[in-house]
Order: sequence, then structure tokens, then C-alpha cells
Amino acid sequence: MPAKAATRPAEPEPKKEIALEDLDGVGPTTAQKLRDAGFTDLMELAVASPGDVAEAAEIGTQIAQHIIASARREADVGSFESGVTVLERRKKLGRITTYAKSLDELLGGGVETQAITEFAGEFGSGKTQIAHQLAVSVQLPVDQGGLSGETVYIDTESTFRPERIVSMATAVGLDPDVALGHIHVARAFNSSHQMLLVAKAQELARVKPIRVIVVDSLTAHFRSEYAGRAELAPRQQHLNKHLHELLRFADMYNASVIVTNQVSARPDIMFGDPTRPIGGNIVAHASTYRIYLRKSKPPRRIARLIDSPNLPEGEAVFSVTPDGIRE
Repeated sequence: MPAKAATRPAEPEPKKEIALEDLDGVGPTTAQKLRDAGFTDLMELAVASPGDVAEAAEIGTQIAQHIIASARREADVGSFESGVTVLERRKKLGRITTYAKSLDELLGGGVETQAITEFAGEFGSGKTQIAHQLAVSVQLPVDQGGLSGETVYIDTESTFRPERIVSMATAVGLDPDVALGHIHVARAFNSSHQMLLVAKAQELARVKPIRVIVVDSLTAHFRSEYAGRAELAPRQQHLNKHLHELLRFADMYNASVIVTNQVSARPDIMFGDPTRPIGGNIVAHASTYRIYLRKSKPPRRIARLIDSPNLPEGEAVFSVTPDGIRE
């Protein structure tokens, strides 16, 4: 009796792509309003807050909750997964070199994607220099410590210097004009404009490979506009929203968010470093990695990892040279 031929299991049919119009409670007009507000796919809608969706689509909060629930069902958001699955997914995260080996090692191999990395310190400690270096390094191929990507640079203190990008790009073998073309700079004139630019960055990331978003500095506008103890609560609320939008950007586009932060002096500290980063617990909890920078004998700087979910505290010494950040 001839052997029965093995039957090949039928391949699963590809999952049908769901458009916004296919969601419960979303018609053509509402779908267009959502797209205009930046909600272009199911995942962006599924992780949005009802208040944001209600305001964007000009609908009631209850209807927005219903739409979000429908998007979550279709996008399969909220289901649990094993730690093994999370570990495998984290192996696909990208890392960007700072061009200082000790600083890369302090960060576990470089600046990580899908995370907010905060560099805090007083003036001249190297915050902006590191931001410039990462805007260049991300353009390198993966085997050279980059991600073949581009950068959005939100400049709040008029500190972006294209001349510095030229010298850094030349030092690593990149065409300076091409490197500058891959850095998209916007000057933020106040805190509201700064928050708006994150939404504009999302629009840009849909057509360009944005893998780094820099905010230099994070707290400058918030610090000047919300002065006094009476303004502390609204300042922290807006800052919290801003940071969560940045983290959402990092998750959606597998990008690194680099924020620089100012420090303030504490007159009650008699011994040790009297300075501390601005933003309090809001910035501390939202930042995945916190690096505190301080000056040393020029051109050296000292970086101290003060908070991380998986890395031990430690210090690294690096230099700010004409070619950029170096060991």
C-alpha cells in the first residue's frame, strides 16, 4: 500500500488591515479628524487618552472611550506576555554610540532606543555636546554604532550649532552636508510650542527614519514660565504630559529620546554637591536612564549614572574634543 503523502498544513491567512473607519463609532468625518490630529493607525489610537481623542475628533468623552476600546481590541493591546517574550523583544532594541567607550559601557552599550535618557548638569558640563554627538552617531550604520537614522532636534535655548555638527561628522567620515540634512531642527519659543513640536515630530517620523529626538533643554521654558510655588502643580502636570508624549514617540518609532536638564542649587546642603536636576519626581520617574554630568580638568567630564532600571550605579570619564565626545 503506497505511503500516504504528507499534507502541508495550510498557511494562515494574512490578517486583514483594519482602517480607522472600520472601528465602532468612527465614520469618514471622524476618521479624518483623527488623522489630522496625528492618530493615523490603530496603535496610536489604542494608547491615547480619551480626553485627547475627544478633543481631536470633537466628540464626547464616552464616545472616545468606546472608540479607544475598539482600537485596543483590534490591535490586541493589553494582553499579557511571558518574560521570555519581553527578553527577546528587548534584544531587538537599538543602541547608539557616544564615541566614548567608558560612557557607552556605563549605559550598557550605548544610548538605548525606546527609552528616555536624561543628561543633567550645570553649564559647561557637556550636555549639549553629547546631544550633538548622538545626532551625528545615529546616522552611522549599525555595525559602526549607529542606526542609519535621522534626528529631530528641539532647541529651547538656541544652543544648536551646525558648525559643531560639521566637525563631528567629518571626524567620523560622514559628509557634513548630508549629516546636517538628516538633522531636523526646530526652535521652541515656549513650553506650549515645545510640546506641539513633539506632535510635529510624529508627523515627520511617518515619512523619515527618525531614530533620535533631542530636547535641549527639557525644563528651561517650564522653569521660566511657571514661577513660584503656586505654579508648581500646573508646571508638573504639563511637564508630565510632555514626557509621556516623548516616551510614546520612543515606543512607536523605536527611537531614543535624549533630554538635557538644568540643575538648581540647594543652599541647605553644607557638604557635597549642592545641585540637583530640575523637575523633581516627575522627571525622575519618567526618565529611563539618568546621567549626572560634572566638570573635571578640561577637556574631561565625569558622568555618573544615578538611576536605571537594570544597570548598576557607576561613573565614567570622557573628553569633549574638537572632533566630538571621545574617551
